[in-house]
Amino acid sequence: MPKYVFIYHAPPMPADAEPPAPEQVQEMMDAWYGWARSVGDGLIDLGTPLSGGVRVTPDGVAMSDLQVAGYSILEADNRDAAVALAQSHPHLGMADGCVIEVHEAEPLPGS
Repeated sequence: MPKYVFIYHAPPMPADAEPPAPEQVQEMMDAWYGWARSVGDGLIDLGTPLSGGVRVTPDGVAMSDLQVAGYSILEADNRDAAVALAQSHPHLGMADGCVIEVHEAEPLPGS
């Protein structure tokens, strides 16, 4: 069964924004875990939040200009099924500008 990587993007929080209340964080995490339960055994790795990304090039290292907030890895029958799972993900309702990229994990050549 094909594997898909979900890349979660979210706009940066303004520097002067108050952090969410613990109850809001719990509500958000409950929604994420509910989504994970709905995916079932197809969820290979729920992932983790990401921050402070850097871009490494032959010329050096710089702060990433991509707003990557996290990832998940799952199995689905096909891309349409993976997209349907992404469309039901609570990340999309967190804030304006939250999006999910869905990428198929291709097998390594020669493996």
